[in-house]
Amino acid sequence: MSQDILVTGKPGKPGKPGKAAGGDFGRLGDRRKYIPVLATASLLVAMFTVGGIRYEGFASGQVVLNVFIDNAFLLVVAVGMTFVILTGGIDLSVGSVVALSTMISASLVTGQGWPPLLVIPLVLLIGAVLGFVMGCMIHYFEIQPFIVTLAGMFLARGLCYTIGTDSIPITDETYTALAQARIDLPGDMFVSPSVVIALAVVAVAAYVLHYTRLGRNVYATGGSEQSALLMGLPVARTKIAVYTVSGFCSALGGVLLSLYMLSGYGLHAVGMELDAIAAVVIGGTLLTGGSGYLLGTVLGVLVLGLIQTVISFEGTLSSWWTKIFIGLLLFVFILLQRLISARRT
Repeated sequence: MSQDILVTGKPGKPGKPGKAAGGDFGRLGDRRKYIPVLATASLLVAMFTVGGIRYEGFASGQVVLNVFIDNAFLLVVAVGMTFVILTGGIDLSVGSVVALSTMISASLVTGQGWPPLLVIPLVLLIGAVLGFVMGCMIHYFEIQPFIVTLAGMFLARGLCYTIGTDSIPITDETYTALAQARIDLPGDMFVSPSVVIALAVVAVAAYVLHYTRLGRNVYATGGSEQSALLMGLPVARTKIAVYTVSGFCSALGGVLLSLYMLSGYGLHAVGMELDAIAAVVIGGTLLTGGSGYLLGTVLGVLVLGLIQTVISFEGTLSSWWTKIFIGLLLFVFILLQRLISARRT
C-alpha cells in the first residue's frame, strides 16, 4: 500500500504525494513550526529598532556584537540545553557545572600552576562525564530528568565549595591574554575569541542536529519515544548522548565564563539553568520535545541579552526588570506554542 493512501486517504502518483483532505493542511502544519522562530526574530528586530529610536548610540553593529560578547558562555550552555529539551528532557545542573568548571580552572591554574592547555581539556572531560552519568541514570533507572539533574545541580554546586568558598582570581598569562584579546572586524567593530568559539559550537551543533543520524534520532525521540523504540532507533544512546553534550557544553561555558570573569567562584552562574531554558523556549523549541531549531536558540539568547542592554541604556530601571520582562516573554511564547500545537492536532 502506498504511503500516500495512509496520509491522504487516496493514492497519489509515484513520487508525488497526494494532497491532504481539505487542501494543503500538511504543508501548512509544517510551516507553523517556523512561527515561534519568526516571532522571536521579529521581536529582536522590533527591540533593536525601538532602542535605536529611543537611545543615542544604540543602533550600531557593535551593540549587537557586545550582546554576543557578554553572552557567549550562555549561548554555549543553551546549545547543550537545546539538545536535551528536543528529546523532551530537562537539565537543571548546567549552571552548577559552569560554576564547577570555573572553580576547577581557577584552582588548578592559579593554585597548582597547571598549564591551561591541560586544565581546559580536563574540565571539558569532567563536564561530559557528569552528563554521561546523569543520562545513564535517567534512561536505565527510568528516573525523571528533573530529579536526576536536580541532584546533579546540588552535587556540582557542593563540589565548588569543597574546592573553596571564596573567589579565586585567575592571573595566568594565557587566560589573561585570551580574555583581553579582540578580533577586529570592518567598521571599527570587534568580537572576543569567546564569541568565535560560541559560534563554532552553534555551527557544529546545527550540523549534528540537521545532517546526522544522531540529530534525526534526537527529534524522533522527542516526538515520541515509544514510536522511536518501535522503529528500532537507539533511544538509550540518544538520551545518554544529549546529556553528555549538555555536560560538555556546560563545562565549555564555564571555561568561557572564567575567561570573561577571570575568576572562579562557587556562586558564579546561579540561575543560569533558568536563563538557558528561557532562551531555548523563547527561541521556539517545544518543552515537550520534537520541534525546535538552534537558530531560534541563538535568537533567544540575543533577546535576553538585548533586554539587559535596553535596561542599561535606560539607566533608571533596576536590573531586576530583566527577570520581569523575561517572565512575560516566557508566558507569551509558551502560549504561542500551545496554540500552534492545538492547531496541529
